[in-house]
This record gives sequence, structure tokens and C-alpha cells, in this order.
Amino acid sequence: MEVLGLSVTTGRYSEFIDKIKHLALSNKSSYVCVANVHMLVEAHNNKSFADIVNSADIVTPDGTPLVWALRLLHKHTQDRVAGMDLLPDLLKQSEQDKIPVYFFGGTEEMIKKTVQFLKVKYPQLTVAGYYSPPFRPMTDTEKTEIERNINRSNAKIVFAVLGCPKQEKWMASMKGKINACMVGIGGALPVLIGEQKRAPKWMQKCGLEWLYRFMQEPRRLAKRYFVTNSIFIWLLLKAMLKQWVALRTNRC
Repeated sequence: MEVLGLSVTTGRYSEFIDKIKHLALSNKSSYVCVANVHMLVEAHNNKSFADIVNSADIVTPDGTPLVWALRLLHKHTQDRVAGMDLLPDLLKQSEQDKIPVYFFGGTEEMIKKTVQFLKVKYPQLTVAGYYSPPFRPMTDTEKTEIERNINRSNAKIVFAVLGCPKQEKWMASMKGKINACMVGIGGALPVLIGEQKRAPKWMQKCGLEWLYRFMQEPRRLAKRYFVTNSIFIWLLLKAMLKQWVALRTNRC
């Protein structure tokens, strides 16, 4: 369903796990975007980025505001499919079904901590490899080598840990080159391993998880949340008004 220019995949939460598992085992190159308000506004401001997101095999409604938008614009009741939930559930499913995983992105320290955490939490999970890219543009030779290493690892799910919009651009550039299902998980690793706390359930349900994260990192997230959220609200109100006018016109 279309939400302010983004084509969002709908369905029950459990169906998303099954769909990603199917993509992972299909031996086809694919990618999954976990869409929140930040991604939607980025796409609104940049058509080429919107094309990247809309070309994804799956676009999950990560943020509660997107779930609300689906209800307001399409009268569709949708489960939230948040990256913070998707990551541990996909890891559990991968352990159960012997699906090798790979991590691309994040700092070397964070990735190593994650791998150690996974050995304890998911002892039967196969981590086929990981790579922390340099904080500079990579050369074509480096990109080709990464592509080869991931394919040689036989990983079926590649978790991209680069943040939006960088990870979506990377996944799109690797579509057709990496024989795995790539999933953009942004900043989910610190929460997964317990370095950052996730918002209480009531804040998640009320769409206030962003506020909880802002209180943890106010300087870094101030502009992103307050400017981006304001733009989203404005776009949603405009879309609702346009829909209302069209409905009134048709009745007349």
C-alpha cells in the first residue's frame, strides 16, 4: 500500500518473518527496507532514494506513525514490523533453520561484541562473517572484494548496519551481486546486545519510542526527530485533506 510516496508491504508480523526466510532460502539477491518516518521523509525529499526504497522486495512498516498512516489513509489495520523486533526474531529463526548470517557495517568493536553476544544467546547460529567498512568511500576493488567474501561465506541473510539512507543505497547497489537477502537494521545492534535500553512497551504502542531514543541521545537526534517528525505530520495532513476533498468531489 502507498503511504506518502512509499510502497509499504502489509501483512501480519509473522508473515514478514516467513517472507524474509523464503527470500533467504531462494538463492536470489534481494533486500528489505525497514521503513520509519525518517526513511519516508528522506524518500519524499529525494526521488532517487524513493526509487531505491520502492524497488525493495519488502518494505516493512517499522514506525508506529506508518501504521497509523495506513489506518488513516487506507482504513487498513497493520501490525508494526519494527527492526528492533525483526532482528532477534530473524536470528532465532536462522538458528532454528540453519540459515547462515552475515553482518556488514557498524564499528569493529560493536560487531565483535555482537558476535560474542550471539555465541551465548544463539549458540547454534552460524555467523558466516562480518565486515566493518572504513569511514571513507570504498574503492571499486574493495567493493568487489566484499561482494566476493560475502558470497564465499554462503550467508543467506546479510544484516546491513549502516543507518538510513546509507544502508539502503548499499543494498540497492549490491542487488544482483550478493546472493542473499539483505536486511537494513540501522542502529538495532546496541539494543540487541543490551548497551542501549529500548523504550517501555507503552511508549512503543503510543508511538513515542522516538522520544525515548531522543532522551538517550538528544544532541545527535534533535534535528532528525523534531524536523523530520514535523514534516511527516504535515505530509500526512495534506494527504488526508486531499483524500477528503476527492471524496467530497465524487459525492457531488
